[in-house]
Amino acid sequence: EMELWDAYDAHLNVIAGQVLVRGEKIPKGVYHLVSEVIVRHQDGTYLLTQRNPRKNLGGMWEATAGGSALQGESPLECVKRELREETGILTDDFIEVGRVLHQRHQTYYVNYLCHTDVDKESIVLQEGETSAYKWVTAEELRQMSREELATQRIQNFIEELS
Repeated sequence: EMELWDAYDAHLNVIAGQVLVRGEKIPKGVYHLVSEVIVRHQDGTYLLTQRNPRKNLGGMWEATAGGSALQGESPLECVKRELREETGILTDDFIEVGRVLHQRHQTYYVNYLCHTDVDKESIVLQEGETSAYKWVTAEELRQMSREELATQRIQNFIEELS
């Protein structure tokens, strides 16, 4: 079925009466919303998930969960849903850490940090999306190469890495 998105201007305001369809060209000057979250355990480690081998950048590790906001969804509602779908973690504990307007992708990224004390073995992977997970220290994350890590820019939002 068709996935519908709200259309946003460059200031993250919803453009009334305009709907975007996943896979269709986004008009010039219009953006779609993607929410992403870094998950940090109370023991100081970060959650990485491995992209399904069949996906774009398959086999690479990601330091974020997230995806496109559905029509009518706020950035926070989106990140809460995506985190639950991709990891099984259900929480309201999100701190917004940054916004990035990506002209070329016509995407407005809203980035969050989630602090959690979940059982680290309780992660539930999303069928078809992710194939593995691991918890790594900030030091281990800092040392991962571009060949391993699909989400390079996310490192900007992790204080210990700077």
